[in-house]
Amino acid sequence: MSEGVVDRYGVMGYPVSHSRSPVIHRLFALQTKQNLQYELLQVPPAQLEKAVEQFGRTGGKGLNITVPHKSEVVHLVSEMSDRATKAGAVNTLVFRGNDIYGDNTDGVGLMRDLQANIGVRLQDATILILGAGGATRGIISPLLAAEPQTIVIANRTIEKAQALAGRFSADGPVVACKFKDVGALPVYDLVINATSAGVKGETPPYPAEAIHPHTVCYDLSYGLTPTPFAHWAAENGAARSVMGWGMLVEQAAESFFIWRGVRPETKPVLKQLTVNIPLS
Repeated sequence: MSEGVVDRYGVMGYPVSHSRSPVIHRLFALQTKQNLQYELLQVPPAQLEKAVEQFGRTGGKGLNITVPHKSEVVHLVSEMSDRATKAGAVNTLVFRGNDIYGDNTDGVGLMRDLQANIGVRLQDATILILGAGGATRGIISPLLAAEPQTIVIANRTIEKAQALAGRFSADGPVVACKFKDVGALPVYDLVINATSAGVKGETPPYPAEAIHPHTVCYDLSYGLTPTPFAHWAAENGAARSVMGWGMLVEQAAESFFIWRGVRPETKPVLKQLTVNIPLS
C-alpha cells in the first residue's frame, strides 16, 4: 500500500451507535500494522441499496453488515460464499471493482469462541437454540459440522422453527419445538440464546427446565453488564453463563482476514474489551 493511503471500511446497520466494531478493527489494525479507517454507518432499511452502492463507488473496500440488513443485503451482492449461501445472510462485503462479494463470518466466529476460547465439546452434544430468526440461521450449519447428537430449535411459534429445521435437516439432526415444550426433550449440554427479547426489555421466554448443572449457556447478545439471559442462566444453576463478546471479536477477525489477508490475534483484543465487565 502506498504511504498515506487509508483504506475505508465500516459497519452498516440500524441502529448502529452501540457497535463495538470500530474499536475492535482499530485494535486489529494497530496490531497488524494495517493502514485503514473503520466507520459507523447508520442506514435505515429503505436506504440500504443506495448506501452500499455509494460506499463502494466512493472507494470503500469493505463493510460489515449488521441488524436488520443481513438478509436484505444478499440481493445486492454479485457472488456469495458457500457459508453465506447456506445461512441466507451476509455480514461481510468486499468491493471488487464493480462487483460485491458477500460472506458470513458469524458461524465461524461462534465456533471459534465456543471451541477455542471456552472449550465446549460439541461433538455428540445436545444443543438447544432459543429463537428461529436470522441469528439462528447463521449458526446452524457450522454447529452441525461439529457433529452434535442433536440440535433443537425452540421458538414461540412452531411454524418458524419447523421451517428453519427443515432447511438444514439434510445436513444433520435438527428438530423444532415451542418454548413451552422444551422440558419434554433431552438434557442439554449447550443452550444458545438467539432471541433479542431480553435486550429489548421484553419478558424473555427462557425455559428453566432446559438448565442442568452441567449446561453451558451462551448468549449471542453482549453488554457491559450481564444480559437478562446471562442472569437467568446463572440464577438457574448453569455450569457457565457466557455473553457473546468472544463471538463478536472472532467474527470480526474473520472479516478482517477476508479484507486484509492477515489474521489478527483475538485474545488480547477480547481481554481489552471485557476486562471491566462483571461476571453474571
